[in-house]
Amino acid sequence: MSDQEGSTDGLPDLGTESLLSSPEEQSGAAVATAASSDTEMAAAEPSTGDGGDTRDGGFPSDASTENQDTDPESSSEDVELESVGEGLFYYPLVGEEVTEREEEEEEMEEEEGEEEEEQPRVCTRCGGANHEQCLLEEDRALEEWISSETSALPRPRWQVLTALRQRQLGSSARFVYEACGARAFVQRFCLQGLLGGHAGSVSTVHFNQRGTRLASSGDDLRVIVWDWVRQKPVLNFESGHDINVIQAKFFPNCGDSIMAMCGHDGQVRVAELINASYCENTKRVARHRGPAHELALEPDSPYKFLTSGEDAVVFTIDLRQDRPASKVVVTREKDKKVGLYTISMNPANIYQFAVGGHDQFVRIYDQRRIDEKENNGVLKKFTPHHLVNCDFPASITCIVYSHDGTELLASYNDEDIYLFNSSHSDGAQYVKRYKGHRNNATIKCVNFYGPRSEFVVSGSDCGHIFFWEKSSCQIIQFMEGDRGGIVNCLEPHPYLPVLATSGLDQHVKIWTPTAKAATELTGLKDVIKKNKQERDEDNLHHTDPFDNHMLRFFMRHLSQRAHHFGWRGHGAEFPNEELDESSGTSDTSEEEGQDRVQCLPS
Repeated sequence: MSDQEGSTDGLPDLGTESLLSSPEEQSGAAVATAASSDTEMAAAEPSTGDGGDTRDGGFPSDASTENQDTDPESSSEDVELESVGEGLFYYPLVGEEVTEREEEEEEMEEEEGEEEEEQPRVCTRCGGANHEQCLLEEDRALEEWISSETSALPRPRWQVLTALRQRQLGSSARFVYEACGARAFVQRFCLQGLLGGHAGSVSTVHFNQRGTRLASSGDDLRVIVWDWVRQKPVLNFESGHDINVIQAKFFPNCGDSIMAMCGHDGQVRVAELINASYCENTKRVARHRGPAHELALEPDSPYKFLTSGEDAVVFTIDLRQDRPASKVVVTREKDKKVGLYTISMNPANIYQFAVGGHDQFVRIYDQRRIDEKENNGVLKKFTPHHLVNCDFPASITCIVYSHDGTELLASYNDEDIYLFNSSHSDGAQYVKRYKGHRNNATIKCVNFYGPRSEFVVSGSDCGHIFFWEKSSCQIIQFMEGDRGGIVNCLEPHPYLPVLATSGLDQHVKIWTPTAKAATELTGLKDVIKKNKQERDEDNLHHTDPFDNHMLRFFMRHLSQRAHHFGWRGHGAEFPNEELDESSGTSDTSEEEGQDRVQCLPS
């Protein structure tokens, strides 16, 4: 979420049920409905007199004060919201019904019940008969681990009634901006709607500069532009990619007329649009010799951006040039190339960018000072110190700068999320650590949420969305984002309290703070425990970070694509460290303009 409020022009009226009629009025109305005191919905905050509560091992209590509502109508409202949310969210899942095999197992259990009662229950972990004691010790160890680097939640700085009074008196022109960073809103996120139009998993979502349109893309090789408020597509076009479209982003300050895309085929393409409602064509402007996972748009520029790929190359693209692509750097550790999964540009200094990939280091470069003969061109490197010489290989799946460029988030494969201060010296230790989720099966996104980057949000292999309060590292929101699947991408709205997410299912999900009460965080301990246990077990026999899980998921979705579309007759290039990256730059320049595809409507 940017630090600018933005404009609401072009957003239609949704009525009393929607978040947006006028963003400020709707947000104010939503707040006024839930507010009953001048303490930022004190009933919604799990805080105590000293500013926070870290009892119960740092876990928010399932029956904490944040969920005690004195409103006599609250119980009926909660029930109604739950039923509506379940109706919106429910998808029929394979194997949900009781199978014959399960019935046979139940019969066998009944027959052997007598014999089992006579035998003491043996714990598989401790090898002893005291199973309950073993579970207690596991729970205690888990609570100590999760709370070891957390602190008390800070006091709420945004107060509902005070903000409403100031707005009515005309003394607060930034009501929505301030409200977006309120913890009470984050704790009331719930599913608002589903956007269904893709025929495969959805790899990415991205709001345009004004927040009126949302772009999504994925396995079906198409890009859909949504009027997300009305939950209707306004444009659906063929991307021109041969394999999964990993990212599609609107350029700023261009009237939504240009969109950049990258994909698993290594292509970097640009789509020329008319008012985000008609696509003239797409053309290739660069090509990596391996999957290209992420784009980094230059803030406020309608023609410049960076790309990174598993070939370890970073390209800068300038659409004003006849030959748009030029190589910036090849990422290396000593003499070995490091394939890249993520790139992020510093919003406060457009010359600096950070990359991460198939090792444990966050690397920061300055485009004005890259000399590959000196430290491989790196300005500075960060990594958690315990991962410098770890026994298993660590990878970074996502890096993102904060709103002002002072902080960097890095999400590690089958590890935790770490916050670094970007101004610290080379080799500095992390300053915050966020635990509880699991990032193993896919290349997963992490993001800041709030106009001042007040929160950290991430998806998880368990299908949930986690929100951490940034300064305390405590989990304050926990939502089921994908039943039986994985949440990969999370995109905050540029100036409203709205979140868009996508994952391995075929829907884009829109989340808004419209729940009548704060989320209860039911089952959080069990999910964190399961994530931690699975991670520890995998680390005992760890090989490549993505070998087994990525193969399984790619085969699953490739088979889905084959079922929906049949196989396409296009070749794909994959990484080859023996190839000279300079030839890739030459190929890129020659191919640009040759591969121009006319957009085909759906």
